[in-house]
Order: sequence, then C-alpha cells, then structure tokens
Amino acid sequence: MPTDSINLKGHFLISMPHMSDPYFAHSLIYVCSHDDDGAMGLIINRSTPLDLHDLLAHLQLPHPESTRLEPVYFGGPVQPERGFILHPADSGRWTGTLDVDNIACMTSSVDILQAIANNEGPTQKVVALGYAGWGGGQLEQEMSENAWLSCPANSDIMFRTPVEERLNAAAALLGINLDLLSADTGHA
Repeated sequence: MPTDSINLKGHFLISMPHMSDPYFAHSLIYVCSHDDDGAMGLIINRSTPLDLHDLLAHLQLPHPESTRLEPVYFGGPVQPERGFILHPADSGRWTGTLDVDNIACMTSSVDILQAIANNEGPTQKVVALGYAGWGGGQLEQEMSENAWLSCPANSDIMFRTPVEERLNAAAALLGINLDLLSADTGHA
C-alpha cells in the first residue's frame, strides 16, 4: 500500500493487546519519519535500567546530579547503541535535529547531550537508545493486520505523563480502554 494514503509521521502507534513480539508488546511508539521507503520511530514508554546521569558519565560528559534518575528509554531493537533525543519543537536546534512535526524534533548528534550536560539543553526530553524501523510497506501491512492503533501525537503524553501511564493515555485519546480489549484474535 503506498504511503500516499497513510502517513503516520508525528503519530503515536499503540500496540494492540494481542501483540506478541517482545520488543513491541505493550509499547507506545512516536513515529519520526514515514515514507515509501519505510518508517522509523521511538518507543517512549519503556525505560531501561540506565539513567541519563549514567549515560552522560559513560560518554565522559559532565553528569550533573539533576540527570540522576532521569530515565533513558529503550527506543527499539535497531541499533541499540545509537542515541536519539525527542524534544519539543521550540526547545532548540542542534547539528542532527530532524523536525518531525509542530510538537517535537528528534536529535541524534552528541552536541545536544553536551548541552544537556551543561544545563543548556531542552528541559523536556525523551532520551532513547535504539529505534523501531520498518521497511517500505511493512508498517502499512502491520496496520492492516490490526497490530497497531494510531492517533496524532500529544506532547503532554510524550513529555509530561509518567512512563507507566503513557500507553493507556494515548489509547484514551481514541476513547479506548486497552484493558477492555481482548488479547485473543480470531473471527466471529
């Protein structure tokens, strides 16, 4: 299916309860790019044991106490050694900044981490390692198989809602309570 009819850039992908893939079960993904060649997004509701303080220390950058306990997220299974930072669209620009929509930008260059380490970076952010990726037509196929729900992204959910509440909050934008959906699939 060509992406002319569906472009999910700037949308949330909400995994359906029957999603069995351990990487994506119970995940909320913010889609950063989507075109005929495929799609790329970041899981924004699965934190890792690593916090931003540890990440900055590992990169030999200043690591202020304010970064302790600030989560680093599992962005997806592709290139888990690579970092991405989602931040509000009006919070600044760095070398590797990609404008996603009027809500957020994604930056993948180290200069944003240097700014954060010096308390000059965005105050609202999602720092993620790895990303979720789909080849051309793959996400569209998964959508047609009802693996995902989608809705326009919401900055409150992305940047201010507690991580454990993000998936249900995104589903609520569609008027859906995921707890009431069956994880079983089949035909009537």
